[in-house]
Amino acid sequence: MSVAIPIVDLSTYAGDKAAFAANLGQQYQKFGFVGFVNHGIDDALIRRARQVFAEFFALDTAIKQQYEKPEIARVRGYTGYGIEQAKGFTQPDLKELWHIGREMSGDNPHPDVLLPNLWPKEAPAMREHGYALFQALEAVGQTILSALALYLDLDEHWFADKTDHGTSILRALHYPPIVDAEPGQVRAAQHEDINLITLLVGSEQSGLEILTRQGEWIPITTIEGTIVVNIGDMLQRLTNHRLPSTTHRVVNPAGDAALQSRYSMPFFMHLNPEFVLQTLPSCIDDEHPNRYPPISAYDYLMERLREIKLT
Repeated sequence: MSVAIPIVDLSTYAGDKAAFAANLGQQYQKFGFVGFVNHGIDDALIRRARQVFAEFFALDTAIKQQYEKPEIARVRGYTGYGIEQAKGFTQPDLKELWHIGREMSGDNPHPDVLLPNLWPKEAPAMREHGYALFQALEAVGQTILSALALYLDLDEHWFADKTDHGTSILRALHYPPIVDAEPGQVRAAQHEDINLITLLVGSEQSGLEILTRQGEWIPITTIEGTIVVNIGDMLQRLTNHRLPSTTHRVVNPAGDAALQSRYSMPFFMHLNPEFVLQTLPSCIDDEHPNRYPPISAYDYLMERLREIKLT
């Protein structure tokens, strides 16, 4: 039986911010995934972005591969089917994807990291609609991080200057019809996200499952117009597991549904490359000793990208 995740009205944050933050933090500790409604992103923008990505993925493989850049760890452009592989698994996921990163309008503090986007001439609307969705999701993400900062007894704007040139990524995912899977191979094997928080839109089909704190896999359903947001490993590390990330996967559907494509558009919100991931002092005490040594956000990201075979 599918389980509905907690739903939070983001528009109420401007009211009693302390109460909103306390409730949000409690929901994340219990469940790991929270749905947000009244987030301010136009459904039409989401539909347009989904359509342009679907049109790109429908192109011939040879065309798509022109935009695949393994030499930059595929952090921009296309990643082919059967490339990404979850940490600890020997079989690749049954998916292909496209990455859009930050467009730098002024001086670029990390030109070797914050790279230019690739825009396929065969899908000319991707730049307009794809990047508009990137910007809209980042704005929502900043609001959610503000609430989480209050929950962590930080200044409301604590995350703002630590993510303003972050390596955030909008990832368009296509899970093609399943026709050649090996035994045990799934659309996305169980994993935790690398980043601070992940905002997910566009996955209307079934398949997403999360691992509860009790060790049970449960399918997740959401209501229309909801953005699903989960905690990533960077925030788990920063908070010494006060805000834990949640293991999740995308399983193969049964019957005729396996012959249908599945699309989703997660936005992975990242820290600035130079930020040092060091456990917050407020999250360390005698009962919760520090679990982690310091590491830069970029070094941690690259370590994880190597683990999932993107570089």
